[in-house]
Amino acid sequence: MSRAAQIDRKTKETDIRVELALDGEGAGQRETGVGFLDHMLDLLARHGRLDLDVAVTGDLETGGHHTVEDTGIVLGGCLAEALGDKAGVRRFASVLIPLDEALVEVALDLSGRPYLVYEVPFAPDTPGLGSPPFNPQLGEEFWRAFVTAAGITMHVSLRQGVNTHHILEASFKGVARALRDAVRVEGEGVPSTKGSL
Repeated sequence: MSRAAQIDRKTKETDIRVELALDGEGAGQRETGVGFLDHMLDLLARHGRLDLDVAVTGDLETGGHHTVEDTGIVLGGCLAEALGDKAGVRRFASVLIPLDEALVEVALDLSGRPYLVYEVPFAPDTPGLGSPPFNPQLGEEFWRAFVTAAGITMHVSLRQGVNTHHILEASFKGVARALRDAVRVEGEGVPSTKGSL
């Protein structure tokens, strides 16, 4: 059975198409109009072994917030749809990811209960990355939108780090590796005493 999904979502602020296959190789194109977000989505796909196509047209003249948040919403919705009833999945996963001086911990549960703990602080005046600039605080907005739409519980915590790029990159790689582990099929039934997730 193919664990894949496609969602198209159009609002006055963004027009988004996402195609996701959980059992992939990291293939696909990521084009959001925000270069740093494209880079992070590439990391998510490659380290999560997700085939991922993302095409976004957003109101970047107002900044990247709508594009980043709405991409998280659609990607999370694709994950929920691709997982289906979650029969056989491992469900829980956690990982520590180093990138030079940065060390980020990610733990997640495909619980059906959306909740985000995001302890990756950036000062309000931290410079943006790339062009157009990606405000580092948008990392939290992306993941909050993602977990809400996906229906998962996720904790992302910075253990240590200084370089903004390294911290965000370790965060996305951490989520990718944890997702890769959690969605792995290792049984048959739904891994819950309730019988559903």
